[in-house]
Amino acid sequence: MSSTPSVTAAVPTASRWQQFYQLTKPRVVQLIVFCAVIGMALAVPGMPSGAQWISIVAATVGIWLVAGAAAAFNCLIEQQIDAKMKRTAWRATAKGQLSRAQTLSFSALLCGIGSAILWVWVNPLTMWLTFATFVGYAVIYTVILKPMTPQNIVIGGASGAMPPVLGWAALRGEVGPEALILCLIIFLWTPPHFWALALYRVEDYRKSGLPMLPVTHGGEYTRLQIFLYTWILLAATLLPFLTGMSGWIYLASALALGLGFCGYAWKLWRGYSDELARATFRFSIWHLSLLFAALLLDHYLLPSGA
Repeated sequence: MSSTPSVTAAVPTASRWQQFYQLTKPRVVQLIVFCAVIGMALAVPGMPSGAQWISIVAATVGIWLVAGAAAAFNCLIEQQIDAKMKRTAWRATAKGQLSRAQTLSFSALLCGIGSAILWVWVNPLTMWLTFATFVGYAVIYTVILKPMTPQNIVIGGASGAMPPVLGWAALRGEVGPEALILCLIIFLWTPPHFWALALYRVEDYRKSGLPMLPVTHGGEYTRLQIFLYTWILLAATLLPFLTGMSGWIYLASALALGLGFCGYAWKLWRGYSDELARATFRFSIWHLSLLFAALLLDHYLLPSGA
């Protein structure tokens, strides 16, 4: 007992800050914020005005902070599970380097500051939607769905699909059908993306006791689900073009990226290897990033969507 304070005190300040920073899952949050910024850009015809730029910056910071808070809360809830998995055992919460009180306080602070920024400098709708996303991921998904059902990532994916809606609401003050289309794309992208990871991390999930699909239904069934989802996703990615949100630049990109994802899923289904599962997971990240980048490029090069 007496040795604990001295160990904590011996941790350099920079190292402690790094521990807190890693709780926010920076790479995941960066993709979340990127999709939110795309939603903001698409909500404005042409280049944003000066006042809109202020809203964009404030919304980006606010969403980033609340997303980081949700990630930190997730680390708190899954402290024991993370300790059993190689992928997450290095986290400060899993190693006991940060206490539950420290992690909870950090999460609450980020959420409070982010929500205040959104309320004051953006609009109440965006604040409430962002907070609802926090609750959906940190509580409904992490606490309830993840340990209960192998369909956790499908149902819980709704909260992860919200960033474009948040971005759209930040600039428009409403949730339009265009934002919901972008939300649908991320919602359908999430299962094949995450299940590819779960396939080559299946033993980790088995040890943790989480009912992930490869654990409960086996690898072959999971690979079939990935393959089917990639085709449904491909169909959904055509909606921005079919509804006039985007033009030919986006359409060509969506087809190339979608067929590439389907190709990975086909190879994964027909002949599994951990390396192929890793490659599919990596491609899925590029798929979503480049797809939304193509939307942005198309928006500014062909503002009429022609």
